[in-house]
Amino acid sequence: MRRTILTLVAASFAMSLAACDPSATTSGSQTAAAGSAASSMSTAEPTNGSQTKSAILPNFVGMGLQSAQDTAQKAGFYLLTSHDALGRSRNQIDDRNWKVCHQSPAVGEQPTDTKVDMAAVKLDEQCPAQDQGAGGPTKANAVMPDFKGKAVSVVHDSLDSATSISAKDATSQNRMILVQSNWQVCSQDPAPGAALAGQPVAIKAVKFGESCP
Repeated sequence: MRRTILTLVAASFAMSLAACDPSATTSGSQTAAAGSAASSMSTAEPTNGSQTKSAILPNFVGMGLQSAQDTAQKAGFYLLTSHDALGRSRNQIDDRNWKVCHQSPAVGEQPTDTKVDMAAVKLDEQCPAQDQGAGGPTKANAVMPDFKGKAVSVVHDSLDSATSISAKDATSQNRMILVQSNWQVCSQDPAPGAALAGQPVAIKAVKFGESCP
């Protein structure tokens, strides 16, 4: 009986010493934490910056504008725009009514985030030898540009928005100029090269396909 009591006392004393010594549990916790951190570091992957992909930009010249845009997207190009190749500032409202005459950039390998610009004319029109609408109308500063042969819409796009512009039929028919992009300038006042100082601008025009009187 006495021996049993001594054994229990010894066991209790040993447990007390273990409880009072934090080194055992702390060491175990630190080891576990270190192992967890090491594991976390070993599974982490470096983050690489996204790289721009490249693809072959097809040849769109001669295609209908809608078909050209669909083909561009299938090739991986989605930044698409178009403009009037005749420089008449017309919008391509129904792409199926237009055909591609020129494109930028050229055919070949290009980054897929490249902006693709297609110069187009209506289906029944002839493509110009050179793109006349690239970059849009040039804004006039202090000098009156030469607008003869250009669309009346270009006059409005080129001059300051505050400019008073009067556009009339150059023939004796006195037709109203409703769609400005369908009319070409025959004469202008002020004349080309004159200083612009806020004065009104007078334009006389006929429809494209007609001869100036």
